[in-house]
Amino acid sequence: MQGPPPRRREHDVRIGIIGAGDIGGNLTRAFTRLGHEVRVANSRGPQTLTDLAAETGAGAVDAADAPRGADLVVVTVPEKNVPDLAGVLDAAAEGTVVVDTGNYYPRERDGRIDGIEAGTPETAWVAQQLDPAGRLRWVKAFNGIQAEHLLSAGRPAGDPQRRALPLAGDDAAAKATVAELVFAMGFDAVDAGPLAESWRQQPGTPVYGAELDADGVARALGEAQRERPEQFTA
Repeated sequence: MQGPPPRRREHDVRIGIIGAGDIGGNLTRAFTRLGHEVRVANSRGPQTLTDLAAETGAGAVDAADAPRGADLVVVTVPEKNVPDLAGVLDAAAEGTVVVDTGNYYPRERDGRIDGIEAGTPETAWVAQQLDPAGRLRWVKAFNGIQAEHLLSAGRPAGDPQRRALPLAGDDAAAKATVAELVFAMGFDAVDAGPLAESWRQQPGTPVYGAELDADGVARALGEAQRERPEQFTA
């Protein structure tokens, strides 16, 4: 998956973002800078997103409207809040690509989530909560990079300082769609395998938070251990 994207989309990507914290806000900024149509939502209502909308040109909407007509939806909320979003993706068309950026922090934020503690990878668990019928195509991405680096750390292709980001998912075409966005933002993309292997990029693994090129990301993914470090368990 490293290197230039294999193709370019014939139209701008229509993106819905659910969650407007540090990651969601900066993805809104990054995607609108690339010319994509973005609608962004949070839990407090579109009236609280007027500044972000004015800055970026994104549309501020209710959460249930963010997936409507979108080619790609980003879910970027704390794991503890995921159950509160039940039904939020109902308006997404079947086969829509959904990117989950979330991480499980049981001690400092989320509390114990039994399904994740039992071994379900984080994004697979999120998909179970929000897409129980399996209508959508899920990709885990953007979970191990600092929010500010989404805007500041991108580099042109071939730059020796160009970093890479891992992407995990079960659908190759969905990962290619996300990889195109990653490339355009100034990063290489490394295929981290299916969702069942997405634990390789969760908190506590070698790739999480690391600033590595594509070869380094691939090595770090291979070095990951299945057991979570103690600080990332409940």
